[in-house]
Amino acid sequence: MHAIRLHTFGPAENLTYEQLPDPTPGPGQVRIAVAAAGVHLLDTALREGMQGPLPEPPVLPTVPGREVAGTVDAVGAGVPGEWLGKRVVAHLGFAPGGYAELAVTDVERVHEIPERLDPAAAVAMIGTGRTAMGILQFAELGPDSVVLVPAAAGGIGTLVVQYAKNVGATVIGLAGGPGKTARVAANGADLAVDYRDPAWADELRTWLDGRQVTHIFDGVGGDAARTALTLLAPGGQHLVFGWSGEGLHDGEPYLVEGVSEEVLGPVMMQKAGGPNPVRTLELRALAEAAAGRLVPAVQRFPLAEAAAAHRALETRGTIGKVVLEP
Repeated sequence: MHAIRLHTFGPAENLTYEQLPDPTPGPGQVRIAVAAAGVHLLDTALREGMQGPLPEPPVLPTVPGREVAGTVDAVGAGVPGEWLGKRVVAHLGFAPGGYAELAVTDVERVHEIPERLDPAAAVAMIGTGRTAMGILQFAELGPDSVVLVPAAAGGIGTLVVQYAKNVGATVIGLAGGPGKTARVAANGADLAVDYRDPAWADELRTWLDGRQVTHIFDGVGGDAARTALTLLAPGGQHLVFGWSGEGLHDGEPYLVEGVSEEVLGPVMMQKAGGPNPVRTLELRALAEAAAGRLVPAVQRFPLAEAAAAHRALETRGTIGKVVLEP
């Protein structure tokens, strides 16, 4: 099979397209002929040798990637044969191996892809979608809500905008540049604002005409968060799930005591509940997409161009979920 391999931590150029032996599924595992592999901003940090949420940095050499969709083409011992030929999607957890033509994972991690979804959309929902579902559990949105979404053209932001509009909220999306703001407007936001304009907050205040923001879904932090919080109504929510605006690797979230709440990690899983909260969120995400209520934005790159995909992510040159296709 062909795969992307990382031999040395460092820049995107260290990702190389190579021929590797085909993996074999072990007991309780399936092998997936990959049609789409998800790329996450975290992947860029791991590529540089950062630990992130993993127990330790990746062991080299490694095949990055933790989200895949495709067709089951082999099963290991103990796995029912009816899995063969099924279209499936899986998040590999802490295990690498997604940037490849073939990937192996435990059958317990696999979901059958709903009929109306293509593999790229399924990959977007198994990772980005489940995170969006996890974040949205912390807010009770309705027709009286005024929602501000920094990074509204990103994978999570796209889904949050759609979800909020579905429940009747007023939605304002921030994005960088006219191309991205046009996408945010087309996605249903009531107002799309270019945060690169120094006067964006004044524009927003004028548009609100006395109303105040009730919810900020913040995956950016930095100056955008500081400015956004000046628009937040008393008692409003600042839900923090990232802080790329402060620097992905050594930044800190911008939090205000009594206002801001971090909603990633254990607190998200605890809120989801159930014996397997990760799977609970994955099922919710796939169900929303299957019903057509949420439609992920996807930007596709050939598998061989994984380095270009990483560079685009790091420079905020992408819209929606980045996916590699063999």
